[in-house]
Amino acid sequence: MRVAIAEPGRFGGTCVNVGCIPKKLFSYAAHWREDFDIAAAYGWSVGEPRFDWKTLVANKDREIARLNGVYESVLVNAGVHIFRERATVAGPHEIAISGKIFTAKHILVATGSWPQVPQIPGGELAITSNEAFSLERLPRRALVVGGGYIALEFASIFHGLGVETTLSYRGTRLLRGFDMELGTRMAEEMREKGLAIHFGAEPASLTKSAGGIAATFGDGSRQEADLVMFATGRKPNSAGIGLEAAGVKLGPDGAVLVDRFSRTSVESIHAIGDVTNRINLTPVATAEAMWLGGTLFGGAATPVDHENVPTAVFANPNLATVGLSEERARERFGDVDVYKSSFRGLKLTLTEKKERTFMKLVVERAGQRVVGAHMIGPEAGEIIQGVAIAVKLGATKAQFDATIGIHPTAAEEFVTLRGKAAG
Repeated sequence: MRVAIAEPGRFGGTCVNVGCIPKKLFSYAAHWREDFDIAAAYGWSVGEPRFDWKTLVANKDREIARLNGVYESVLVNAGVHIFRERATVAGPHEIAISGKIFTAKHILVATGSWPQVPQIPGGELAITSNEAFSLERLPRRALVVGGGYIALEFASIFHGLGVETTLSYRGTRLLRGFDMELGTRMAEEMREKGLAIHFGAEPASLTKSAGGIAATFGDGSRQEADLVMFATGRKPNSAGIGLEAAGVKLGPDGAVLVDRFSRTSVESIHAIGDVTNRINLTPVATAEAMWLGGTLFGGAATPVDHENVPTAVFANPNLATVGLSEERARERFGDVDVYKSSFRGLKLTLTEKKERTFMKLVVERAGQRVVGAHMIGPEAGEIIQGVAIAVKLGATKAQFDATIGIHPTAAEEFVTLRGKAAG
């Protein structure tokens, strides 16, 4: 097929430029402080650690620029025509670029999403995750607002880099939509590491103060910080690109409404990724593109498969999950068996650190199929990725039990869980 792409900015989307790639690089940097502490218990002597923010940002920028070039080279080598300009949809088969109209049999909208700041007095004083990756200097005090994975990750990053950090969330439990126990345990672990968490309120207003930015919360309390970051949601990038005029239906939040084949209300126009606000993860957007390719050009309609999508939260500690939460499993299957374990990792036994690794399996009782696997602890994402294969294939608890563990590892706990949790 003859293919063109319109992109006025850098290639790679949110993930490469202001998302998961730089975020995880920053997360690595933030973990080093604890690693230095642990090293001493193993006989290593190191000088007083010093961190330089500008070095981290410069090295991150260099790596992102390299990835931008890789993505562009892939497109060029595949014969894709690149328009380095903004495009709008002019009709079911028409795209407008710089006043010129180009026609196409199929149009794909993959414009992503954008972080939102609540409309509160002084909201312009705050930043979002977009700006956090290129701060000129690291603040001394930071207030991160939100209870989702982006908020937890940046609160952990700032705290790990030595910033006096508070996480503020209007709810009473972190990570809404995840297994409830994970949200509760994450708050406990993060507080144990020294991170302050303010539940039940978010800033109602921000004002400049002699000490920086003063945040007044909905519960009447007040706090000063040098930096306030909102991680309270993202909005699909669907406005101002001609979709509604072309007949494409949007949801109340601006999401492009699509069917299970990623087709919009206009048959020739499709949409994938965050702009559809389905499961906003980079590998999901990539998979949606592959499924759409099969539908349009592979000779067989290929619906999206959003079942059992694994995901990770690269906070400190790490969290990862695949399948159903205990609550959702009970809603779907009724009776479930729950197996869980909490333990202090071997690596920490020579130290004074109290962090605990947590693992949990949710099993539908009738067929004994493992329908959910959840973990909090070091390298949770790496471990759950392997477990996700078993969950995706419908493995039973007996098959987990029959798998020999690798000892000594944390991961072996998933195949040695025997005692059912009460309730």
